[in-house]
Amino acid sequence: MDRGTMRAAVRRGTQLIVTDVPDVRPEQGQVVARTLACGICGSDLHAVHHLEHGVEIGRRSGAPDTIDPAQDLVLGHEFCAEILDHGPGTDKRLKPGTRVVSTPFAFGPGGPELIGFSTRFSGALAERVALTEALLLPVPNGLPSEIAALTEPLAVGTHAVAVANPGSRSVAMVIGCGPIGLAVIVALKRRGIGPVIAADFSPARRALAEQMGAHIVVDPATASAHNHWEVLDVPATLASLGHAQLQGRSVRDAVVFECVGVPGMLQNLLENAPPLSHIVVVGACMEDDRIVPVIGINKQMRFSFVWAYSPDEFADTLHALGEGLIDGSAFLTDRVSLAETAAAFDRLAAPGDQVKIVVEPWR
Repeated sequence: MDRGTMRAAVRRGTQLIVTDVPDVRPEQGQVVARTLACGICGSDLHAVHHLEHGVEIGRRSGAPDTIDPAQDLVLGHEFCAEILDHGPGTDKRLKPGTRVVSTPFAFGPGGPELIGFSTRFSGALAERVALTEALLLPVPNGLPSEIAALTEPLAVGTHAVAVANPGSRSVAMVIGCGPIGLAVIVALKRRGIGPVIAADFSPARRALAEQMGAHIVVDPATASAHNHWEVLDVPATLASLGHAQLQGRSVRDAVVFECVGVPGMLQNLLENAPPLSHIVVVGACMEDDRIVPVIGINKQMRFSFVWAYSPDEFADTLHALGEGLIDGSAFLTDRVSLAETAAAFDRLAAPGDQVKIVVEPWR
């Protein structure tokens, strides 16, 4: 029996098109939901032109094989949706009409699969999406759908800061003030960490970083963000650290969040970040890179690579949005219809001031 069709943003070949696809059908433990808002992520942009490369990296990482690049792929994993109906094996704990968000996972035969990066479970850049009932969280306090959809990218910042675990005397630096860098700044502010140094080439993003809680904002085209360490009582060199240790002077420590993800950034931080720094790598560099490890050895630096978030961190981020502890509206730079999705991808791929564009399929 034909299950009908729906409109969706589809990666086909190396193009993003909006077309009709088969309507979603819930599997065991899933609900059918109407997508109200879905954010566009940098990983979505990369998938359009470089999906095969991403699949190969996933295989090398030991991730489950969930994508056939030869098939159509419906993207979208940052979403808010409204429950329409319950599928088989559900307990119907949330009524139809309930607005929900969730971590974007479904349970496939090989384990969890990421909605929007699976050819088994299509993403939320579509009129409807099938979601795992057990993961659903109701949207609290009348939070607007377009803001609730930001829970996912903001939770990445929550997780990155949790892994960094900065202390009361930590000085934080955020390199790159796109959506993830801004999410890190928000999470640092929520934990009372400061001062925070933020660096980005975009004037609009620097302004947003300051609005989100950064204390010092730097344009890397005109000055190095690393010029501020000594003023903030962080020894910037081995010589400076040695003097402080000989004097028995208490100094502050540095936590640096790399949120750009381009080749050369790690080596740059090895050379320019202070000794004893904790470097937290949040930006997803998809290319081969080269570093000189002995520099990190000499400076006794520590690197942490982070991905996604825990369910508790996701729920905590949603709670913070619902309670007004995070101003999600500052992240939104545009809201577009499903028909405008391809143009929105092009705008985000070009250097500029865009931060987060949310697609509203029923707009």
